[in-house]
Amino acid sequence: MNGAVSAVGPTAIYGLGFAIFILIVLVLRTKIHPVLALVIAASISGISAGMAPEAIVKSITTGFGATLSTIGLVIGFGVMMGRILEISGAAERMALSFVRTLGEKREEWAMTATGYIVSIPIFCDSAFVILSPLVRALSQNTGKSLLTLGISLAGGLMLTHHAVPPTPGPLGVAGIFGIDIGLMIFWGVVLTLPSTIVLVWYARFMGPRLEAMIERDTGENLSAAYRQFKDAEQARSTELPPLWLSVLPIVVPIVLIFVNTLVAGIVKASGDASMAASLPVQVAAFIGNPVIAVGLGVVVAVYGLASRRPRQEVIMEMEKGVESAGIILLVTGAGGALGAVLRDSGTGQYMGELVATLPLPAVLIPFVISSLVRLIQGSGTVAMITGASISAPILMQIPDVNMVFAAQAAAIGSMVFGYFNDSYFWVINRMLGVRNAKHQMLLWSVPTTLCWATAMVTLLIFNALLG
Repeated sequence: MNGAVSAVGPTAIYGLGFAIFILIVLVLRTKIHPVLALVIAASISGISAGMAPEAIVKSITTGFGATLSTIGLVIGFGVMMGRILEISGAAERMALSFVRTLGEKREEWAMTATGYIVSIPIFCDSAFVILSPLVRALSQNTGKSLLTLGISLAGGLMLTHHAVPPTPGPLGVAGIFGIDIGLMIFWGVVLTLPSTIVLVWYARFMGPRLEAMIERDTGENLSAAYRQFKDAEQARSTELPPLWLSVLPIVVPIVLIFVNTLVAGIVKASGDASMAASLPVQVAAFIGNPVIAVGLGVVVAVYGLASRRPRQEVIMEMEKGVESAGIILLVTGAGGALGAVLRDSGTGQYMGELVATLPLPAVLIPFVISSLVRLIQGSGTVAMITGASISAPILMQIPDVNMVFAAQAAAIGSMVFGYFNDSYFWVINRMLGVRNAKHQMLLWSVPTTLCWATAMVTLLIFNALLG
């Protein structure tokens, strides 16, 4: 581990608890910006774990850079695309078509289902950036709470991202436990479906109340800017771009990323190393990378939806979108810095090993380890891989353990309480315009925990019946 001491002990755990306490106090009660608060918490955690000062700084800077290297350009390109979808009327066209097809009063289910399907091959951060204009347009045209729709979409994306291959985390967990990918996919869907019901219920209940709370506390009405009178819909509809052209900038990156995932799966299943070096596979890997795919989506949006607008106007509108992404990038990178310090210090590994010695039902060992690691360092993928890596050798020595359920336990545990050290937390809240920490946790930390608890109960029920 980079910069880690030879062995961490209880002091690191106490220091971590203190760092999290300081982080929460700074964000909730002071004027310190979350970016700085995250760096302060990372520093406290590193010092308490015995890391050398230069190692702490290196972990902070490399963690910041590594996080943005995977999502920074995707966020930038995504907000550019979103801006063009908004100014061209494409997002509004999608919203009108979506509501007419599905019928009114089902928008939350539509958003949850969309996220649930799209996030199977695509990282939820990227998918939310791509699809968030649809949330705004649906709110505008239906009068539905912006936050209700935002929670529904974000939650649908989160559920399959954490439990259903070929998303990298669940795929890696399946490999560690040595179980069939098809079974992992099947049980990932089965165990998370009840959570969608809880998610939609929470979104319907809390969305309008949270918007009212934000307006009462800050004077800001989040949905007002996106709403219009329904009487104007028919007249406005004739001015909008056609549906196929409106959805093309979103469909192109999603299809490219999905094709890359499918091709990579075929290559891996074939076991033929020469196939990976073939031209078609290399092309699919390049254009299916989220950075390239979303970048191509922007190109499609520019020339398909804004071709008749003056060049300078299009560039200025895209720059407006990028301006709004600046703080998202900073906070996302700072969250990655905190996670890097906690990983490099060995604190997460130490806690996982402690949990593995506790008298828990076998199937809950990976669940608890994954949940704790998730709370410590924020990344769901890292949490489930850590939980699987620590628990798999232990569970393989225990008779009558259903390894598919154990693998899903590691995946499901990583859903718990998304908060300040989770990059997705900041992407969702900033793109929906929620800035207060209390409001942010009600928007995202609470529903993730409800989904986590629901999936855990579902897992225990099936394990009791079939395990």
